[in-house]
Amino acid sequence: MKITISGASGLIGRRLVKRLRDRGDDVTVLTRDPARGQSLGVPAVAWDPSAGPAPASALAGRDAVVHLAGENVAQRWTDDAKQRIRRSRELGTRNLVAGLAAADPAPRVLLSASAVGIYGGHGDERVPESTPPGHGFLAEVCVAWEREARAAAERGTRVVLVRTGVVLDAEGGALGRMLPFFKLGVGGPVAGGRQYLPWIHADDVTGIYLTALDDDEWDGPVNATAPEPVTNRDFSHALGRALRRPAFAPVPALAIRTLYGEMAEIVTEGQRAVPERTQALGYTFAHPQLDEALRSALR
Repeated sequence: MKITISGASGLIGRRLVKRLRDRGDDVTVLTRDPARGQSLGVPAVAWDPSAGPAPASALAGRDAVVHLAGENVAQRWTDDAKQRIRRSRELGTRNLVAGLAAADPAPRVLLSASAVGIYGGHGDERVPESTPPGHGFLAEVCVAWEREARAAAERGTRVVLVRTGVVLDAEGGALGRMLPFFKLGVGGPVAGGRQYLPWIHADDVTGIYLTALDDDEWDGPVNATAPEPVTNRDFSHALGRALRRPAFAPVPALAIRTLYGEMAEIVTEGQRAVPERTQALGYTFAHPQLDEALRSALR
């Protein structure tokens, strides 16, 4: 397949480019910094998602586009940061779809990243893809993000919305930020630890993208989360076991809110998101069990 990817230098993008290249696909990346993109070993085309439509020349004749670009959500949500986060996803996706509309022939598939944050807080209720959007800043961003991606379907493009949870990868993301504390034996449950953490191994995130690329039955929203989410307390204990370190030092919700402000809701609320459609469409998880997934990620 001929595939163009935005946001390829991120945690998922790097892994996805490698797996696509390993299986022989032709990959081009869209990036603000072509030199950085070329470090992935594939052609890179300059594009600033906030500045204008994606270049049609990088999209015409391609089989599929994977849209991963967006401002990092894991930062303190100041007014300026919230504007950047929303603009990067809403306007950036709108500009990508505008590029698709100008491409001739246009790619037949668009895989657009999203997040389980679209559901908002649901306590211990299981949250499949059919769950309506929730409330709050992140949910509103995801709704706008997905709305812009769905616009591509009006021109006959198959659109898949990959709602991703907490990705287990020791090189970055949430797990990468946790590791220094847990390795020192000062990690533990956050904000009481009863909230659910919708985790997924990085291999399964890329596996879901690959399956969605290849299978025309995939469209609409799919949860990229492991079959069985766990509470924050259980996750902390499992990470402690994997590192052979104690993991009982509680982190109060007040401390998280003081450190991160409004962004703390990601950690203190969480979602018990389950991959109901993902599994119904036939995806088989490589790492469905948390203890094994953590050991694999930490290798």
